[in-house]
Amino acid sequence: MSNSAPLRERVAVVTGSTSGIGLAIAEALAGAGAAVVVSGQDRARGQGAVAKIAAAGGRAVFQAADVQKSDDVRRLMAAAREAYGRLDILVNNAGLQYVAPIVEFPEEKWNLLVGIMLTGSFLCTKYALPAMIERKWGRIVNIDSQLGKVGAAYKSAYVAAKHAIIGLTRVTALEGAPHGITANAICPSYVRTPLVEGQIANQSRAHGIPEDEVIEKIMLGGAPIKRLLEPAEVAEMVLFLCSEVAAGITGADLVMDCGATIH
Repeated sequence: MSNSAPLRERVAVVTGSTSGIGLAIAEALAGAGAAVVVSGQDRARGQGAVAKIAAAGGRAVFQAADVQKSDDVRRLMAAAREAYGRLDILVNNAGLQYVAPIVEFPEEKWNLLVGIMLTGSFLCTKYALPAMIERKWGRIVNIDSQLGKVGAAYKSAYVAAKHAIIGLTRVTALEGAPHGITANAICPSYVRTPLVEGQIANQSRAHGIPEDEVIEKIMLGGAPIKRLLEPAEVAEMVLFLCSEVAAGITGADLVMDCGATIH
């Protein structure tokens, strides 16, 4: 493989990749030569993501999937093999947020968040592993959060799911190692996505302060580096973990949090 396209022979599935971090990851993988299966529940946005990747010279197809559902996940993994003949890389990125005190937290929201982020990561890993085991090579990257390492009030489902994903990552690493498969988690702080920008605007209105103060004082209050991460930064970490030079890294939870958790 050439240095300009180090993943030219690889095929990747990226969940939650119709926008935000997931789309940046899909674009980066395609830019490195991989064929990508874009996935999400919004077909129009999915087709738009595929068109964007194709316009940049990349290869991509879209497969709709609700990662909580086994049948959807099996179809998602089958789509990679049907379109490109193999599956080498899985990025579990699908996620969402809901904020409320535990005593007020709706049980259906708990089930939804845990279902998409934790059960979804488990199901995608379960049904992606056979293709990787077959070829004795694989990369599984779970997009976690700094909240997989620490707690945060009012985010019980998100924090619980993200903590558990680190455990799932470690088990996957142990089981995958004999087959040439690595599994790692990336734990970023706030990333500049449409979802986060919406939260900034809401917090600005709620607290009556400018949006830049929301970022600095509320979101990044404990971080030495006072800025949001960009989706491309997370995508570059994914590329590194999928590379041959990262073949000895597995079971790791790699923090990208501007120093927020070093206290």
